[in-house]
Amino acid sequence: MRTSTVRRVCLSVATAAALTSVAACGGSDSGKGDSRGSGVVKADPIAALRDVQKKTGGEKSAKVEGTTRMGTTMSMKQTGTIDWTDGLTGAMEITYTGGSMADAMKQNGGTGTMQARYFKDGYVVNMGDAFARQAGGKHWINYGYADLAKIAGASGEAMKQQMQNTTPDQGVQSLLASGDVKKVGQEDVRGVSATHYSGTVDVAELTAKNSALDADQLDQLKKQLSDAGITTETVDIWVDENNLLVKKTERGQMKTGELNSTVYYSDYGTKVSVEKPPVGDTVDFTDLVKQQQKSGAGAS
Repeated sequence: MRTSTVRRVCLSVATAAALTSVAACGGSDSGKGDSRGSGVVKADPIAALRDVQKKTGGEKSAKVEGTTRMGTTMSMKQTGTIDWTDGLTGAMEITYTGGSMADAMKQNGGTGTMQARYFKDGYVVNMGDAFARQAGGKHWINYGYADLAKIAGASGEAMKQQMQNTTPDQGVQSLLASGDVKKVGQEDVRGVSATHYSGTVDVAELTAKNSALDADQLDQLKKQLSDAGITTETVDIWVDENNLLVKKTERGQMKTGELNSTVYYSDYGTKVSVEKPPVGDTVDFTDLVKQQQKSGAGAS
């Protein structure tokens, strides 16, 4: 397989990494039901966030919309629906708006827009017609979380655990773990009055708390994060009067530039139905890696 094609394959892996942040770390939602109208603003931000965390169990799905920028590597926008009842499932449309990866897609005939579907054991990405012409007519790449864990090492194992054990209160947990969470004040989020909270988290420590990585894997993960220049992130969330998350941002620094993610949440309880694409139109990521290794093409 040509090097240019491998670059596009790696692009979809980066997409998963970004969406892991969006869906897993960002999902800090709370229940409706009896909690509606009970969102009393407390002076103590820790107590307020614990209230939000306790009431997250009543919601299992939502619509999401957001943007992500990862330095000079990529910028993208995404929209779709996710369900976290039993691991993360859902469907997202991702459009690359800038960066070296978007340039690579255009050079290879891509449109810049991809479809991704998430399941308990992995996810699939439609890479478009240009990719299909190089992959025996197959449009979709299948990524098993177990396979990614083997290939990507500790970061892949951490992503696998996050995607398979996503709970909607992890965004709140990250702020509670930061140690310096503060209430910023009341602000308007798309016409909704929301309470704004902010804090700074240690990325490696937070990942360790939310995963079952062993000591060697944690050391490897910290090295991978250090090599990428990622140490801390500033996390901000906005919660409406019903203790439902309506917006979340993450900001940090990478060696390639700024990491910046903004996500909006709405329509809690929305129905999420996702089907796997036809087997005949799907190629497994591990098969692509084997083909690339046999051809001797560079994976960079």
